Amino acid sequence: MIRNVVVGRLHPGADRSVLDRALRAIVALDPPGLLAVHVGTDAGLRAGNWDWALTLDFVDAEAYRAYDADPEHNRVRAELFAPSCSDIARVQFEVPDPPGPVSG
Repeated sequence: MIRNVVVGRLHPGADRSVLDRALRAIVALDPPGLLAVHVGTDAGLRAGNWDWALTLDFVDAEAYRAYDADPEHNRVRAELFAPSCSDIARVQFEVPDPPGPVSG
């Protein structure tokens, strides 16, 4: 499984309703191979955190690559996230299969 993690910082004074629309737009996408999606804004539990995050889990790297090239995904990135954010960081990593049941 491939996990895509994205975090972002808003420009000072950015319209948070645009961020809300952007996060809802990501959740509304339904690309092939998507297993799970989680989005949210920072809970404010620690100073200096970034403003928002999202994670998407895909069955494999090819499913992630198809999502990354998807025109609607790229429209959301360009029209909603990019103008509102001063910084966006991304990482994709492989999550190993969970271990099987422990036998005794």
